[in-house]
Amino acid sequence: MSYAKITLQVADQVATVTLNDPATMNAAGIDTIEELADAFAQVAKGLDGARAVVLTGAGRGFCSGANLSGGGAAAPGATRQAGDALTTHYNPFITLLRDFPMPLVTAVNGAAAGVGCSLALMGDMILAAESAYFLQAFRRIGLVPDGASTYLLPRMIGRARAMEMALMGERIDAHKALDWGLINRVVPDFELLSEAQSLARALAEGPAALGLIRKIMWRSLDADFATQLDDEARTQNAAGRTKDFVEGVQAFLQKRPARFTGQ
Repeated sequence: MSYAKITLQVADQVATVTLNDPATMNAAGIDTIEELADAFAQVAKGLDGARAVVLTGAGRGFCSGANLSGGGAAAPGATRQAGDALTTHYNPFITLLRDFPMPLVTAVNGAAAGVGCSLALMGDMILAAESAYFLQAFRRIGLVPDGASTYLLPRMIGRARAMEMALMGERIDAHKALDWGLINRVVPDFELLSEAQSLARALAEGPAALGLIRKIMWRSLDADFATQLDDEARTQNAAGRTKDFVEGVQAFLQKRPARFTGQ
């Protein structure tokens, strides 16, 4: 599939997916979501040896939200319902990211608004440029948060701050986002992509267990204590069957750095 709204590159076991529609500050219409879904599906299959992913945006923004003029939420008076595109496109893609088999780093430049905020927050590691900001813009157009925002925000920053973001619709700048625990790191704008790719390379050099870790962490958000303990045991069994576990133990005993292959 050729892409019009995104780019996909793989180097050093890191796939970099870039939202690339600067004229709209990378608004995520249905066409963009279709391209993203295809790209991530290809990477999940091990495209060109990729073992980690960076998701970022070209130009002045990460993603300005759904493209209201190009297949995002339904416009007033349209025959389709405002939530139809969520069911058919956005929700399946968010679920694909949740279930992704390898680490995901999001590198947030400029605006991460509306569903763009959700895409940013799906990262396992979330890096923000100093110019970045996070915005739940839905109240400005009379809609409710989507893209899993109502799931992610209360779990990441607590109910009070999640309510503030959703009800007030005010920008949360990068440093406040870091203080709130919404993101992992703030870096200078000109270092954002290189820092994200460096971090992703470190993850790509890790064991196959990293993919298992991200999945078990996601599942923990909905599990009770006993269920999570059982899940840990089952997942540990899976990790123990990997070649990387054997290599890790051997490297430890031989007092040398482990050479993981992701298997």
